[in-house]
Amino acid sequence: MTEQKRAVRVSTAITLVLVIATLIPILLLVLASFTDEKEILSSGYTLFPKNWSLDSYVYMIRQGGTIFRAYGISILVTVISTVASVFITTMLAYPMSRKSFKYRNILAFFVFFTMLFNGGVVASYIMWTRFFHIKDTLLALILPNYLVTAFNVILVRNYYQNNIPESLIESAQLDGAGEGTIFFKIMLPLAVPTVATISLFTGLTYWNDWINGLYFINDTSLFGIQNFLIRIMNNIQALKSTAATSGVAITVELPSSSVRMALAVIGMLPILVIFPFVQKYLIRGVVVGAVKG
Repeated sequence: MTEQKRAVRVSTAITLVLVIATLIPILLLVLASFTDEKEILSSGYTLFPKNWSLDSYVYMIRQGGTIFRAYGISILVTVISTVASVFITTMLAYPMSRKSFKYRNILAFFVFFTMLFNGGVVASYIMWTRFFHIKDTLLALILPNYLVTAFNVILVRNYYQNNIPESLIESAQLDGAGEGTIFFKIMLPLAVPTVATISLFTGLTYWNDWINGLYFINDTSLFGIQNFLIRIMNNIQALKSTAATSGVAITVELPSSSVRMALAVIGMLPILVIFPFVQKYLIRGVVVGAVKG
């Protein structure tokens, strides 16, 4: 019992250290967003700032209307993409998990093949813009790159195989249930942990995505929050560079460093709000779904 208590204390101490190591960067990020720009430039980032400032958030408030629109686009794209991705992924994984489906190995090969090879950025850009005409549309933020990933498909397939008995499916078939009924009333309800897991993965990917916006979006009214934040930073740097090359003095100190931190705080807020509600499914979904079936 003594050894067990000692092991528990050691594990608790290690966990506490890891938690602190994880929280310190986030705390430093938040504090830096409230730190005066001149202090950041002279002393660097610190957990104990001497001069506080709200300049970065004042700057953000002045951009409030545009930020609100960008937030709305990011939320809309993230929700639609996550729902569509989960629906397609779970449906694709279902026949791959059924031993009675004779083409399941061929289908699994094509899914796995996409993890190793792709057509490249140029080919992808030409395909999406010339043949699907998604440039400067919301579809450009949804369809390319992330909608269906082989990793998520394999994760769900393995969960189906390892946690849903074949006898349960056979029993449903004997009762007259079709494939649609089996999928929606048996497979999906029993796969909540892995569905929550891939929902989190997909939602995080779409929320943090700026590549699709960079490649396919020129209309600034369709910018999501990540692309808008990049644009703000570029504008600040452009103003400073223009002033430096033209010899014009800027009378107002532009809080580029603190604004960068404030933008990061704003960008991570939705994730901090949502994550506690799905984290209880995360470990179970990943661990069980990652076991080879």
